[in-house]
Amino acid sequence: MKKNVLILITLVSFFNAGAQDVHLSLFGGAANYAGDLQSKRFTLDQSLFTVGFWGSYEYSNKLMLRAGLHYAQVNAQDKYQSNTLRRLRNLSFASNIWEGHLAGEFHFLGMQDRVFSPYVMGGVAVFHFNPYAYAPVSAGGRKTFLRPLSTEGQGLTGFPDRKPYQLTQVAIPLGAGVRMKLNDKFSVGAEISYRITFTDYIDDVSGRYVDQTALLTQRGPLAMQMAFRTPELPGHTTDPYPVNNTIRGGNAKDNYYFMGFSISYRLGQGSGSNFGGGGAGKKYRSKMGCPVNVW
Repeated sequence: MKKNVLILITLVSFFNAGAQDVHLSLFGGAANYAGDLQSKRFTLDQSLFTVGFWGSYEYSNKLMLRAGLHYAQVNAQDKYQSNTLRRLRNLSFASNIWEGHLAGEFHFLGMQDRVFSPYVMGGVAVFHFNPYAYAPVSAGGRKTFLRPLSTEGQGLTGFPDRKPYQLTQVAIPLGAGVRMKLNDKFSVGAEISYRITFTDYIDDVSGRYVDQTALLTQRGPLAMQMAFRTPELPGHTTDPYPVNNTIRGGNAKDNYYFMGFSISYRLGQGSGSNFGGGGAGKKYRSKMGCPVNVW
């Protein structure tokens, strides 16, 4: 993540050096994930939080380029699922997510001389995650990172097709929002953005149960307990470990998303400058310095 910070600082410094319209924004709101431990692809259920910092550059009247960093927390538990079999599976996870992204905002009504400016956004992101869960009380109840346990056989001898997943991945952010100018320097906004990923392991659940003996021998009893948690439920303490290749999760990729609000401060000349170096039309403003047109 140090590389992402350096990239963001470099981009913001470059934009500011050009004496163009540069905005610095703080973002905060809810974060959630879509995957095997959620009943819905988009919901506020079990959502946690995200905070972010963006540097944005008004390339033209309708196009804003931005670089940003996000920190988020996501989690989910099978016990809240609507499906009875998934509740019986009794898995859970949580993860911190660090993300750096580059994106473009297309303001289809333009940004000059408008109070409200709706937009759509898209870009590319790099994010880091590391799923963990809490061990059963009988095993000490401690926080336990799941990837080293190979809960589905990733990296175990005898299962060459089950590769360990990478904790740093690429995602495609897509979203929509609206900005509202308060004056020539400050604006506020609201945004919903969805991250399409290429991994099914944000929650450490993807495929099938691995052979019990292989998991116990190569990773130990804690790995077996964290892979199969049905025996922790009342009335199921003697349920047998599933046979090898029993379905444990689905094959759809995991995604995550943010919903929140931002406040921005403009460093440059503002709406009175020439966007992208072209167009010298006069910008009409009210006496308070606010845009004349609402839309």
